[in-house]
Amino acid sequence: MEKKIPEITNDQSINLALHTISIDKQALVFANTKRSAEKAAEDIAKKIKDTNSDLYELSQKALKVLQRPTKQCERLANCLKKGIAFHHAGLTQKQKDLIEDSFRSGLIKIICCTPTLAAGVDLPAFRTILKDLRRYGGREGLSWIPVLEYLQMAGRAGRPKYDSFGEAIAVAANKSTKDEIKKKYIEGEPEEIYSKLAVEPALRTYILSLIATNFVSTEKEIKEFFSKTFWAFQFGDMEKLEQIIMKMLGLLEEFEFIRSSETEDFVSADEMGNNKYKATILGKRVAELYIDPLTAFYLITCIRKASSQGIQEFSFLQMVSNTIEMRPLLKVRVAESDDIQEQVAIYEEFLLSDEPSIYEPEYDDFLSSIKTALMFLEWISEKDEEYLLEKYNVRPGEIKVKLDNADWLLYASYELTRILKFQPILKEISKLRFRLKYGVKEELLALLKLKNIGRVRARKLFNNKIKDVADIKKAKITALVQILGKNVAIDIKKQVGQNIDKEKVPEKRKKGQISLGDFV
Repeated sequence: MEKKIPEITNDQSINLALHTISIDKQALVFANTKRSAEKAAEDIAKKIKDTNSDLYELSQKALKVLQRPTKQCERLANCLKKGIAFHHAGLTQKQKDLIEDSFRSGLIKIICCTPTLAAGVDLPAFRTILKDLRRYGGREGLSWIPVLEYLQMAGRAGRPKYDSFGEAIAVAANKSTKDEIKKKYIEGEPEEIYSKLAVEPALRTYILSLIATNFVSTEKEIKEFFSKTFWAFQFGDMEKLEQIIMKMLGLLEEFEFIRSSETEDFVSADEMGNNKYKATILGKRVAELYIDPLTAFYLITCIRKASSQGIQEFSFLQMVSNTIEMRPLLKVRVAESDDIQEQVAIYEEFLLSDEPSIYEPEYDDFLSSIKTALMFLEWISEKDEEYLLEKYNVRPGEIKVKLDNADWLLYASYELTRILKFQPILKEISKLRFRLKYGVKEELLALLKLKNIGRVRARKLFNNKIKDVADIKKAKITALVQILGKNVAIDIKKQVGQNIDKEKVPEKRKKGQISLGDFV
C-alpha cells in the first residue's frame, strides 16, 4: 500500500522525518558519513519552529560536557533545541547517553546517525530512513553497502516492546535506483557470514591464549580444537588449515612467546611423540594483555631500540600509533603530505621503528602514524578538543577512543619493559601515560596529584607561580580562592594537611572588583 508523504522540501529524507514527527512517532535517519548525519539533523531542525524548556535544558547539558565546547557541541545543542539529534563515533559518551536516553523518553523525535547505531542499541524507532545505501570505498569509489548491513539498519524499526510494526524506508534518487534497491535489498539474499578466525591477528591471539592458559599443549590438541570451530567447518580443507596453524605456532616460537619440545629440554613430547608447547613468561603476559602477538613483538623491538638511543615522548607516541590496535589512524590528506614528511625529518632520530620506503605499501600507514602521534603530542601540550577538531579533523569522541587505546598500548609496553628489565624506560612510559590521561605538559604533573585539579586548574595555579604541593602549603588562602574558587581552594588546603575555617574565608571577588586591601 502506497503512502503519500507531504513534500515540504526537495529532500525526501527530510520530508519523511517531518511526517514522522507529525504522526507523533520517532525515526532514525541513517547517513553514510558523520558529516552527512550532522547536516541532515541541521536541515530537519531548521524546519521545526516549536521548542520547550526540557529541550533547552537537554541542549545545555550536551553543550557543556567539555570544558570548552567545540563547534560540534554547538551544532548538536542547536539541533537538540528542536528535538533533533545527530549521533556518531565523534560524540563523547556522555552526549551519546543523553541522546539515547532522551530518544527513549520521547523527548527527541529524530536521530540522524551513522550505521554504528544499528548494532546492539534497542530504541523506540517507528521508522528507519535510509538516506543513501552507498558508501565511499577508497579507490573503488561509491559502492553499495552489504545486504546484511541494510538488514541491520532496517531492523531498528518497529522494535517489539515499542511498536506492533515499523517501517524501513530507503530513499531512491530516481526510478532506476529504486529498481536496483528493490532487487538488491528487498528481494536479494544476505551475504555469507565468514569466521573471523581466518584473520591472522585473531588466530595468533587465540593460539597463544590457548597455550598460555594450558587449555591445549600438544600439536594434536591444538589441531583438534580448531577442527571443531566454525572456521574449520567453513574452510573445509583441514590439511591446509593445519599448515596455517603450524605457521602461526612457528611465528609465536620465533617471537619467544612459546617454546616447543623440539627446541627446549624442559618441554618434553607426549607419549605419542606429539610436539608439546609451553608459553614463556613473556608469552603469558602478552596473552593476558590481549594484544596481537605481532604488535607485542613490534613493541618489544621498539623497547630494545629505545634502551640504546635517544628518546622523547614522540618516540613512544609514534610507536603505539603504528599498531593494528590504533587503527583507523588519522589519514594524511594530499595537501598536508609535505608538512607531515617535514615532521618525519624533524623526529627521525627519535623514531623507534624504521621508516619504510616511499614505494612500499606500508608508507601511507607510516605517515598516518606520524600524524596520529602529532595529534597526541598536541594533546599533551595542552591543546584542547576544539583545536584538535579544527587542525586534525578529529572529534571529541574519537579523541577519547584514541587516548584510551594509547593508554592500553602504553600499559602493555610498560609490562613488557618490566619483564625485559629495561628499568630507565619504565619511568618515561609511566610519565607519558599520566600526561595523556590529563593532556598536560610535564611541568603540571606535581599539581595533578591533588584531587579536583585537572589540566585547566593546574595551569592556572602554575601560571600564578604555584607549582607543587609545597607551594600550595605556602600560598595564602585568599590567593587560592581567587584562582580556584572558595570550595576548591579550601579542599586542596585540606589535602595538604591545612584545615581552614570556611566561615573566615572570603568569597572570590568578581572580575574588576576591588577591596580595601588593594589600597594598602
